[in-house]
Amino acid sequence: MDEFSACNLDYLPENILIDVLSYLSVRELVRAGRVCKRWKRLVKDQRLWRLVDLTAWKGMTSRILWVLLRQYLGCGLRCLRLRGLLLSARGGTFLSESWLKALGKKCPRLSKLYLLHADLRSLPSCQILPPSLQVLELHACELPQGFFNQTLPASPAYTQERAEATSSVGSKAQGWNQKGKMHKSPSGIPIEKLVLNSVPSFTDQHLQSLTSWERLSRLELRDTFRVTANGLRSCAAKNGICGVEGLSRLKFLEIGIIGRQGYQLQMASLGLGAGWLGLEELSLGGKEVGPGLLCASRLKDLKRLCLWACTLSEMQVVRSCRMLRGLHQLEFLDVIFQPRQCPPVVHGEGSGEEEQDEEAAPGDRSNEENKTLDLNDTIASVRRSLGVLLPSCALIFTNCSVQINAD
Repeated sequence: MDEFSACNLDYLPENILIDVLSYLSVRELVRAGRVCKRWKRLVKDQRLWRLVDLTAWKGMTSRILWVLLRQYLGCGLRCLRLRGLLLSARGGTFLSESWLKALGKKCPRLSKLYLLHADLRSLPSCQILPPSLQVLELHACELPQGFFNQTLPASPAYTQERAEATSSVGSKAQGWNQKGKMHKSPSGIPIEKLVLNSVPSFTDQHLQSLTSWERLSRLELRDTFRVTANGLRSCAAKNGICGVEGLSRLKFLEIGIIGRQGYQLQMASLGLGAGWLGLEELSLGGKEVGPGLLCASRLKDLKRLCLWACTLSEMQVVRSCRMLRGLHQLEFLDVIFQPRQCPPVVHGEGSGEEEQDEEAAPGDRSNEENKTLDLNDTIASVRRSLGVLLPSCALIFTNCSVQINAD
């Protein structure tokens, strides 16, 4: 017993201590670094700062961000999640241009940035973000008018710094081909995936600015109420005079409206009728499912289709998917299917009606059971119908149900 009572955390190896510290939040991790000199050194280990989530830290200020950046964040950072002060009683902005520049220099391997309730109107452009970013997620943020523009009115010194940072990040992706020539990597904004969720300030003008991004391959638009069908149609990848114009590298597109009421429905998914060359994956949700299915047949390169958070009928699904012969995967997520329509029953007339009712009384229960089976068999019927139309397509039903009528 004396041997066990003498044991403490000082006897544990550093690798085990780092594993234990990895279960702490960022705020608890900073406090743990004040215990002793050994813990202070262990807390600064970059293995603990790969995925940093600051959304749960209440009272976040720019001073705390500078302290974290100077003392803890470093080359090990891969993903950073921040919560802004847009809904805070204090208000104000804490993401400064100088801090973002320092973040790009101190954390050259940062690939994903998630911003929640952040006011970005004080920033001139997204080009001041770390040049190593590949994924940018904005949730309930406020954007300036030209935030996604490729060009940035900056000093020559900053332009040179941006070019050096971009070249250092892209140097690993460059190589020599068989002829001995260097491969040229796309210049400009390196973001490959952009997610916009409940960003009311995102308009058609912002969408048009994305056409200058040479690496954008995934775009998710959720509850972006100001995006119209004309704006989406103008950005479609199509053959032009100088080749493919618009969002030419886009492979995945998601459009969904499931948010607040009171907004005029723009039916932006009608812009899919422009063709969209090279678009392989499409995700439609909420109120955009109906208009999007009308235009999905014009997407020649479409291979995967996902429908989520909507109400559909079997006839609507069959009619829309009749022209999608090239689909490889069709997924239904949180979809409510309308029940199958049963043929009306014609009753007899006159005195024979009562006799028929008496004779059919034992069979009423079986009819009710058949109707119940029809309700439960709606999803199976959709699966059978789609299996005939799309024999080589994988069908996935996740958390789907059948609507129950009040009758």
